[in-house]
Formats: sequence, C-alpha cells, structure tokens
Amino acid sequence: MDYSKNATERPEPFKAEVKGTIPNWLQGTLLRNGPGIFSVGETSYDHWFDGMSLMTSFSFKDGEMTHSSRFLRSDTYNSNMSANRIVVSEMGTMAYPDPSKNFIVKAITFLNHTVPDFTDNGSSNIIKYGGDYYATSETNYIRKIDPVTLETQDKVDYMKYLPVNLATSHPHYDKEGNAYNIGISIAEKGKTKYILFKVPAVSPKDKGKTVPALKNVEAISTVSCRSLFTPSYCHSIGFTDNYIIFVEQPFKLDILKMATAYMRGVNWSSCMKFCPDENTLIHVIDKRTGKEVEMKFNTGPMVMYHHVNAFEDEGHVVFDVIAYNDSKLYDMFYLKNLKHDASSQSSEYSKPSFRRFALPVKSDKGIRVGENLVKLNYTTASAVKEKEGKCTCQSEVLCEGFELPRINYDFNAKKYKFAYGNIVEKSALSKQVAKFDTETKTMLYWNEENCWPSEPVFVPRPNGESEDDGVVLSSVINSNPGQSGFLVILDGKTFKEVARAYVNAELYKDMHGIFIPKGN
Repeated sequence: MDYSKNATERPEPFKAEVKGTIPNWLQGTLLRNGPGIFSVGETSYDHWFDGMSLMTSFSFKDGEMTHSSRFLRSDTYNSNMSANRIVVSEMGTMAYPDPSKNFIVKAITFLNHTVPDFTDNGSSNIIKYGGDYYATSETNYIRKIDPVTLETQDKVDYMKYLPVNLATSHPHYDKEGNAYNIGISIAEKGKTKYILFKVPAVSPKDKGKTVPALKNVEAISTVSCRSLFTPSYCHSIGFTDNYIIFVEQPFKLDILKMATAYMRGVNWSSCMKFCPDENTLIHVIDKRTGKEVEMKFNTGPMVMYHHVNAFEDEGHVVFDVIAYNDSKLYDMFYLKNLKHDASSQSSEYSKPSFRRFALPVKSDKGIRVGENLVKLNYTTASAVKEKEGKCTCQSEVLCEGFELPRINYDFNAKKYKFAYGNIVEKSALSKQVAKFDTETKTMLYWNEENCWPSEPVFVPRPNGESEDDGVVLSSVINSNPGQSGFLVILDGKTFKEVARAYVNAELYKDMHGIFIPKGN
C-alpha cells in the first residue's frame, strides 16, 4: 500500500456493480473525506493528515449505488496547483517559498507564518451546520460543499462570527438539528479559552433563504485554559441531554513555539507536546446555564481524540472515550513511517483503550474523603472524593485496540449497548471492522484478505426495532490483484455481509464521514 500516492478524482457518478442485495430502505448518501493529494510538482507533504482533501460519495437508491469523488477546490488547492508546488503550510508540513523568489516574497511569507493564516484544506470530516454541509479540518476555515455534486462553494471563516482560531470537526447534533461544537480562542484580549458554541437549526424565518449558517451562532459557555500559551488539543466533545463534556488533556499546543516554527525550520505539529506528569481535567458544562457543575473532576494523563457516547444515569454522567497513554499516534502517520510494512509499527505503536468514566454530578456533602461516589452496578469506573467538591476518576477499560468509534446516532446521549469501529491492535492501519457490545464486552468482526476497511458508519433502519437494527457501511481499499475497491454493507445485528458494491476504481484511505438520509 502506497499511502503517498496521489488519488484520481471521478466527478461523474458511476453505477457500482452490486453483489448481494442492498436493502431497499437504504436511501441516501454516505459522504467520506480524507487526504488525497500528497505531492505537487517537485514538493510533497511529510504527513498523511496534510494531504489535500478528496471527498467521496456513495449514493443509494432503490437497491443500487453510485460512486463519485472530487478534490475539494480550497484556496489551498488552488494556490498549490497554480504554483505547481506546495505553498500553503499544513500542521505536519511547513511550505517554504520557491528558492528563486525574491526577498520581499520571503519576508511576506515569514510574516504570514508568525500569526498563521491557516489552511482551508478541510480534509478530515463533513459536518452539517443549519441546512448546509461543510468540509472541515480543525482550523478557523471550513468550506461549504454541494452534498450531491461535491462541488466546492463558500469559504467560511469562524473568526467572522466567533473568536475561535481552531474548532473541531466532530460537532454533536440534537434532535432539533442544532449543532454543538468547541473551539479554542488563543490569546484574545490577553486570555486563552475554550468556547463551546451552538449553531442553531435553520429557523422558520430563514427557510429558503441563503443565510450563512454561522450567522446565528451562540457561544454557550467559556472555559478558561489552565495556561495562557499552551491550550489543550481538543478533537471531540461528549454530549448528553443536559451536559457537554470537555476533556482538557495534557496534550497541548505551544503557541509561542508555533509563532517561531517557520523561522526555526520546523512544522507546527512539532509544537504539540504531551506532558505525562500533568493530570487531565474533565469539565462538565450545563447546556442551559453554560456553567460548569460544582464538582471538579480529574484523572491521570491521557491522550484522547474520539468520544464514543455519553449519557446520564441516576445522578451520574457516564462517558466513553478512546484514549492513549502517550502522543505517539500522530507520528505513526508521517508518510515515511507509513511506507514501512504496516505490521512493523508494533515496536513504537501504543494501542488505544476504550475507557468508560462515570462522574457523580450531584453534591458530595456528607460523603467522606477517600470514598467512591459512583453508585452504578454495571461499571467499575470510580470517582473518589479527594476533598470537598473534588474527585479523582479512574476509568473502566471496556476493550483495547478499537478506534474510529461510531454508534447508532439515534442512541447518542442515551444509555447504549453497541459501538462500531476499526480494530487497531497491532498498527494504526486497520484491516478489520468490528461491532463491540459494551455490556457483554464481546466483538463481532468483518475482514477480508488484502483489504483495508474505513471507519464503519451505522445507518438505522427507519422505524427499526432495536439499537442494532440497521446496516453498517464501510469503504474498502482492495489490494487483491485485478480487483476494484468496494463499499461493504454489513447487517447491524449479525455483522455478516449483506452486499458489496464494486466501484470499478481505486478507493483511498480516508478519515471520517456522514450519512445523509434521502430528503435531507
């Protein structure tokens, strides 16, 4: 597998060859996003996450599927392509001007990098704000796209609506269609803070009008950063009916180092640091008041990207995450490291664990120091009273080597049983998808020789009878000679293959995606 090979786009929808039977109720489109271009002219990216976005569409209608893909025509894409070299820096690759360019160009480039104007190469996910879909990474820029044709539309700058320099590409959605997300506001008015914000669903008065979705954004809460110049990296948040969970981890961005990175000849990601001697703070914010609950929670050092789910139960907030003991994961994806055989990552590789935390959000008055406040019989997660109003939490490890978690999103913020994800036991490059039962701690697997499946996305059957009544979709890279890439459809209950749709083209490793039901 050559992960540094540039992809080829296929803008015209192609009818896939179906083996098996696609359920008739499956109507809608799976959009996936990930890096697709790794070299331009004589220059190439150092890190897989830096590649320019390729969006892929798998559209289902009446038992058939069509496939199409397009590069995101970001300003980054246009600048790089017209210069025929990489001229816009990404997290893992600093772009320097053509050595033949004059001093003025170099000086301007230098100034642009001290206060970086970040890239709009949204290659990590597709998200929905209001009635619009956006390709996003984690900078202040997102790109509106047409979810049908995959054409690139407006460039949207969060900073015009909210003072956030970085925002995650994993918002949460409530039943009304409001989106909730978090961003980092760096040294604004002398403070660095995290801003939780809500992008409201399209209001009746704006129906049918082209109003920017972020026009009505509301900042619902501000959490001060524990240090002015080193905010924690945040990739996703936890979400329940009444609360938002923000994990402030000791994996940090060093802002001052970022400001001088260009001059020092290093990339921005080298300015991220894991501080294993510091603990992790867990903030639980009341959605209605925007205030943190009175109890303060902390746990040991960890590095976490993905929340799985969270719910409330008998005065507790229970939340599940995929966490690591160190920050080595990012380095695994430098293209030079991906070139080695995937299985040889094991010496350096630190595998993640699926951890459950339980936070007693009610008062601890009258409870002795040293006592465990968790009173749930189905988890060994604990929250031990350290002093008045403060708890130290220990998670329960439900399983290991499981990443890119997805659930039946109808069960988001509810007590749930199943998670779907990729098995990453020996390497960050997964050859297996799995269904995990959080109650019995058992797994069901799907894999095939020489195949690499993407993040599995669960689609519930309309009016389904149980949590796992539906299908799981995964886009599969197929390196068997003479065979094409395919999308596999698995039964949500049995995890057995129901159908596959060969796209008669190559599919590429991607990151995340969204299923858009017909009519949305």
